Amino acid sequence: MTHLRSPKGPMFKNRAILFILITLMVDAIGIGIVFPIMPDLMDRVGASDTGQGAFWGGLLMAAYATALFLFGPIVGSISDAVGRRPVLIAALVMLSLDYVIMALADSFWLLLLGRTLAGLAGATYITATAYIADISSPQEKAANFGLIGAAFGIGFVFGPALGGIAAEISITAPFWIAAVLSAGNALFGYFVLPESLSPDKRRAFGKRDLNPLKSIFDAFQLPGLAVPLLCIFVFELANMVYPTLWAFWTREVFDWPTLYIGLSLAAYGVLLALVQGGLMPVLIRWIGDFRTLMLGMIAALIGLIGFGFTTMIAALVFFLLVAALSDLVPALLTAMASNQTDDDRQGVVQGVIASLSSVAAILSPIIMTGLFQASVDGEGIYLPGAPFLFAACLVLLMMPLILRLRGHATA
Repeated sequence: MTHLRSPKGPMFKNRAILFILITLMVDAIGIGIVFPIMPDLMDRVGASDTGQGAFWGGLLMAAYATALFLFGPIVGSISDAVGRRPVLIAALVMLSLDYVIMALADSFWLLLLGRTLAGLAGATYITATAYIADISSPQEKAANFGLIGAAFGIGFVFGPALGGIAAEISITAPFWIAAVLSAGNALFGYFVLPESLSPDKRRAFGKRDLNPLKSIFDAFQLPGLAVPLLCIFVFELANMVYPTLWAFWTREVFDWPTLYIGLSLAAYGVLLALVQGGLMPVLIRWIGDFRTLMLGMIAALIGLIGFGFTTMIAALVFFLLVAALSDLVPALLTAMASNQTDDDRQGVVQGVIASLSSVAAILSPIIMTGLFQASVDGEGIYLPGAPFLFAACLVLLMMPLILRLRGHATA
């Protein structure tokens, strides 16, 4: 059957990459379709005001991240043992189930259950990234990981816009759409996706793989991995301010309705696709991996400081353009980590990266929503952009670590 044939030849490699990109695009649509309705969704389950709604929304994101932290390395190790294909398809099925639960939920606790299941299904991104690592040369990895980001960007073009439009029909309509997309993609993958990890490159799954803390510790002991892994963690801790607060911040500062929030997220998705799918390969060829990474870091710093203080639409547009360049950073850091890893551990390392990102996603929503609530509801200085300024401080603090990565670049 088709799915048993290797993707190492050019035709199968191209087909495999295409499917992975479609998978991640559909996943991004499913994720992004929910973002613009979060304030209304929190109202539906009992949040009394914007500050409380942001805090509850942060708890949902933290629940997702906690599940991903606990199971990310385990899922990655399972894919190293049995192959990427079955794990990827199972994750898509579980995501579809999550969206059904979210659509039927009439209480915060059911929403919490749904987001926890979605965290268990975080294998989609983990396994897809390991799949790309399997079929890419070291020189290709940064650009191919950039394509992953571009696929997410395209998904975010359609997801938030579709969510904003569908929510005009029903608050649950976006979840039903996401459930159908995920289920359909699982069926599509069953028939067309080849396996990327040959049996001779697999490793046995052992008891040590059941301990996420042990997997993370072991990954940090591998030569050359500690600095890029730590950088990924700190950058994700800072960058989570955008998905956590964008809907609440734009509503607080600009009084935007759900449709405008969705369209702004879609616009960012266009920029993300252009940066990671189009600009990144060009920059890597022109100035190399490390200088491209530094450009992304500087853009992240400027964008976060800008959002921290802006109250004008024109300034928001400008800083959105600058902040889009910060999306050069995750793909390059992931490629640097992947290039330090043996073939039979790509899955577990990608799982560790996802786990570290999920720890950041546990902490960041709690920190950022707490700062936001204090800055808009408290008796002190009114500064809705305070979480963005805190994130800028994190990016600035990680600059010395980034400078140590010069020797990890492949170009």
